[in-house]
Amino acid sequence: MSSRRGKIVRWMVWMMFLGVRMVSGQEDPQLSQFMFSKLTYNPGFAGSNGGICVTGLNRQQWVGFKGAPSTTIFQGEAFVKPFGLPSGVGLTFTSDKLGFENNLSITGTYAYRLELGSGTLGIGLSLGLINKSIDPTWEVPTSDYHTPPSGDPLIPDNKESAMAFDMGLGLYYHSDEFYVGVSSTHLNAPVIKYTEGEPFIARHYYVVAGYNLRLPDPSFEILPAFFLQSDGKATQFSLNLNVLYNKKVWGGVSYRTGDAIVGMIGLQLMSGLRIGYAYDFQTSEIRNNTGGSHEVMVKYCFNLSLQREPKSYKSIRFL
Repeated sequence: MSSRRGKIVRWMVWMMFLGVRMVSGQEDPQLSQFMFSKLTYNPGFAGSNGGICVTGLNRQQWVGFKGAPSTTIFQGEAFVKPFGLPSGVGLTFTSDKLGFENNLSITGTYAYRLELGSGTLGIGLSLGLINKSIDPTWEVPTSDYHTPPSGDPLIPDNKESAMAFDMGLGLYYHSDEFYVGVSSTHLNAPVIKYTEGEPFIARHYYVVAGYNLRLPDPSFEILPAFFLQSDGKATQFSLNLNVLYNKKVWGGVSYRTGDAIVGMIGLQLMSGLRIGYAYDFQTSEIRNNTGGSHEVMVKYCFNLSLQREPKSYKSIRFL
């Protein structure tokens, strides 16, 4: 057990060292409470809770900044056994707005779950559709030195909308003590066919890991986690530390390279229902023009039995 813990600690320290050397910037939505919304970026997570979970998340980034990102996610995932195969299925709806761009997507997920060692490995595939629409409003200075959008075929001047097929792939391994996952979204690099030009959505790559460190006082647990995301050109790293009390209340802090320090709190109000809140204190230059970022998460997990009436249960799994 001690050797395994040593390897995990060394791995997380190495990732922390690597992360401070990287810069930020991705197309996918940014999430501070990444540990509660793993299905968003890793299809291998589907079914990991052993029951049915429904999650809603809203993020208002850079409050007060005109055209700032706004993200809403609704998703559900469940453990199922079709034809006796241990599996996970999921469905995710995402709305992500940034400036005059609006991205809507719907994604279905399937994961095969394989018992491996002391834990379970999820091998997941996601398939879906993504719609990108733009409704540009330009403010061009009245000067002979500035070209209006209509004078450049590469600059969108009218409202446009296009849809593309999207897919992702992920591996997610978890046990009672730790979890680790690697995944890629936009694996097929979807092409968006606007009237002028054909931009594509770059592949994104993710690594997530966390550990449950139980203290001598069983009421407290320390939950370190890290999150790495990259589009191949820009990479961002988050290091998080949460403290869980009595499996009902948690609080912690994260550091996201080149962007923010995040404070978060959460509470399990009743059987299976959790509410979490995160606030980003910006560390980049944009902090002078924004009141920070707010993120609210609501998650409800329960079990259904075919032999009994539907009932809820209290999940002891924070991961």
